[in-house]
Amino acid sequence: MYLLLLALLGMARGAHSTYGAFDLQSLALGALPLALAAAAQAVIVISGGIDLSVGPVMAVFNVTAARLMVDQEMGGALLIAAGILVAGVLAGALNGVLVTASRVPDIIVTLAMSFVWGGVALLILGTPGGGAPQQFLDLAGATSLSEWISNAFLFLAVCLAVIWIPVRRSRLGLAIYAIGSDPVAAFRSGIDVRRSKIAAYAIGGLFSACGGLALTATTGIGDPLSGNLYTLAGVSAIVLGGVSLAGGRGGILGPVAAAFVLTLLPTVLIFLGVDANYSQVIQGVLVVAVVMVGGLATLRRRTA
Repeated sequence: MYLLLLALLGMARGAHSTYGAFDLQSLALGALPLALAAAAQAVIVISGGIDLSVGPVMAVFNVTAARLMVDQEMGGALLIAAGILVAGVLAGALNGVLVTASRVPDIIVTLAMSFVWGGVALLILGTPGGGAPQQFLDLAGATSLSEWISNAFLFLAVCLAVIWIPVRRSRLGLAIYAIGSDPVAAFRSGIDVRRSKIAAYAIGGLFSACGGLALTATTGIGDPLSGNLYTLAGVSAIVLGGVSLAGGRGGILGPVAAAFVLTLLPTVLIFLGVDANYSQVIQGVLVVAVVMVGGLATLRRRTA
């Protein structure tokens, strides 16, 4: 996936000689919400589940931030953002509790919750609007270190480093991978499968809250329908990024790189004079190809 991203960047540069720092900033801004949606989905899928409410949850926190921050200074905006992150953990944990308590398949529970969260977003803000202080928008839209390194990229790096690295290196991270690989074996080894599953959903909710804040910072407004794109696109990103839909295998960086690939692909097609609508076709072909290759590899290992 990293090589594909580099190849697309090379194609963009080759087809458009002026492709440079500003374009990389635009790429980082466009990919930031999808990368965080992919991270949220990846944690949950690694644990053996799936969450079809990631997009609507992001929309809830997008409109919440835009409505509450509109007349705030930077200090107030940061306090609101902190509260949203806590709410993200609780929202994700709620999904996890419903999945584990009902014993209904994750896909059914989270699909139902996607309608609930989508309705909540519309109740908070019926139409696009709201706003945030300029300093908060600069957290994603400006450049602090270099014109080649957008703050959006730094925002993403901080989210991944603060949330995922400690989890991945902890006993909780091992438990999440274990229950995704084989929940029965994990239970027999002393892992609390139910709590680990809820924790995975809570972490996914935290990433979704970061995604909602990223939407506010990148667009400057709240849109109750803004999350519709990110659920299925996030699933595509994790598949392309090497996360097994069966659980227990994969990481976060691959899906994040895939999010950049999916964001960059339409631009490259435009530069090459190809209808950008073909990006959806190419995306679908890539997902099917990756799934088929993974399935054939698994089958070969079992029959070897």
